[in-house]
Amino acid sequence: MTSVRAIFTRGAIAGAAGTTALNAATFLDMAIRGRPASSTPEQTVERGLELVGKGVPGDEEQSKARASALGSLLGATAGTAAGVGLAALQATGWPRSRATTVTVAWGLAMLAGNGPMTVLGVTDPRTWGAKDWVADIVPHVAYAVAAAGALGALTPGSQARAASPDVAA
Repeated sequence: MTSVRAIFTRGAIAGAAGTTALNAATFLDMAIRGRPASSTPEQTVERGLELVGKGVPGDEEQSKARASALGSLLGATAGTAAGVGLAALQATGWPRSRATTVTVAWGLAMLAGNGPMTVLGVTDPRTWGAKDWVADIVPHVAYAVAAAGALGALTPGSQARAASPDVAA
């Protein structure tokens, strides 16, 4: 039986690897297309604080800088949490194949990254165009591949599990 500590550690490392890949893919997209960074992470922080009757402290410049920093931390936390969730699922014996692990990692990353923004009304994926979806999906696929790869590398016996088909044990 795998300890909770080992699951958490492997998941956090996998989530950090995934988050790094997601950020790299996002920054590459920004550089190629000449697009600015998204403001939705900061808006999510501001909206969340607004709901509890708080604001981001400081003058306008400080408040903006803090919201940006907190938005980035929120993203890193979401990525790490998705990695821990993936490791916890894997500890149950599912997913078994590499393809399913990548797919589950992608779904968890999409949910952790976009869920809070959607629930708080910062964005509505139903209104996104094709370019918006591509700009969101591609970095999350990079997350999934990196997180699943890291988790596989850190999980004892995962090579055999990664090569097996997705069937009930």
